[in-house]
Formats: sequence, structure tokens, C-alpha cells
Amino acid sequence: MNRFLFALSLVLFAALSRLLPHPPNVAPITALALFGGVYFGRRLAFVVPLLAMFLSDLLIGLHGGMLWVYASFAAIVCIGFWLRRHPGVMTTVGASMAGSVLFFVLTNFGMWVMPEGLYPHTPAGLAECYTAAIPFFRNTLLGDLAYCGLLFGLFELGKRLVPSLRESVTR
Repeated sequence: MNRFLFALSLVLFAALSRLLPHPPNVAPITALALFGGVYFGRRLAFVVPLLAMFLSDLLIGLHGGMLWVYASFAAIVCIGFWLRRHPGVMTTVGASMAGSVLFFVLTNFGMWVMPEGLYPHTPAGLAECYTAAIPFFRNTLLGDLAYCGLLFGLFELGKRLVPSLRESVTR
């Protein structure tokens, strides 16, 4: 299998899955960012999840807080770089959970800090912002764990069936 086509198929899968009906905050981008950090070269590790996000955002719509969302996924790629050196089921689960927490912390901070934001720029406003986001965190966590299990699990199965996948996906 051509490695570039594999990476492209991941981008398309992630972008398309964001366009299908799904619960709020259940999306494959965190899983794709972690996966990229583990299996892709440095440049493609960032390009794949951010491109998937951007392509789907072009159809879903862009908004002012997107910088924080994109920054969080770039930071999650770095968690994937760490995971590359610490493979295992439990470390992958922990990295997925860390990615969910990172996304929650960064994106909600971004919503609070935006000049046109909904919350006052006070400690109480920040607490209100995080408190309002708690119901969405459950979906984020469950979605990230499910997509990481699916993506990493399918890839491990694929490596057993397709020898060319045993090396890193692309440099």
C-alpha cells in the first residue's frame, strides 16, 4: 500500500466523519493527532490532523476560536511523539486521555480569553467558562478513547496483514 495514500485516506476519513451526524465533541481528530505523532514523520504528523480539521471546517464553518482548537491538536501531536517512545495499550489510553484534557483546557481557555467571548475576563468568568464546558468533556473523552482504539487497533491489525505498514507510515 502506498504510504501517501494511507495518510491521505486518514485525512479523508477524519474529515468526512466530522460531517456525518454525531454527538457534540465526538470526533477523530485527537486520535489522528496522536496516531500521526506515533507513526508519521514530524511534518506529516502535524499536517494530517490539521488538514483533516481544516477541510471539514471549510464545510462546517469557521469561527473565532479555531486558533485554540488547531493549537490544541498541534500540542496533541507532541503527546504522540512522546507515545512513540513509550508504546503500549495503557500508555496509549493515557495519552488519549491527556489529549482530551489538553483539548478541554486549551480550547476553553481560548473561549474565555477571546475579546468577543461570552465570559467576563475575571477568575470567576474563567471558572464559569470551564464549568459550562464540563458536559461536553464526557463526549470528548469517550470519543477520543473510541477513535484511538479504532485507529490504533486497526493499524496494528493492518501491520500484521500488510508488511509495508510495519515501518513508520511516512517520513
